[in-house]
Amino acid sequence: MPIDIAKERVVSFREAARDLCPRRRHGRKPHVSTFYRWAARGLETIRVGGQLCTSVEALQRFFDRQTRTDNPRPVPKPMPADRNQVERELAALGL
Repeated sequence: MPIDIAKERVVSFREAARDLCPRRRHGRKPHVSTFYRWAARGLETIRVGGQLCTSVEALQRFFDRQTRTDNPRPVPKPMPADRNQVERELAALGL
């Protein structure tokens, strides 16, 4: 779905990084280059006066596609707390 400037809130990548995304590692905002990577992976963009922009709604659609529930990633089984439990599980498997 292309960005419709009449219906969507268009923002520059810099604005999106500063105002729309949560902080990441070490409390830092995502870098502007992150949005260029996301654009290469499907984030909808629009060029406004030579500047690449996106929209709040396009970000929502992109994030929704990234977190689809119809193909969830398997949740890893937690590691056993002690070595004896590991050995019992391996023995039960015949290893």
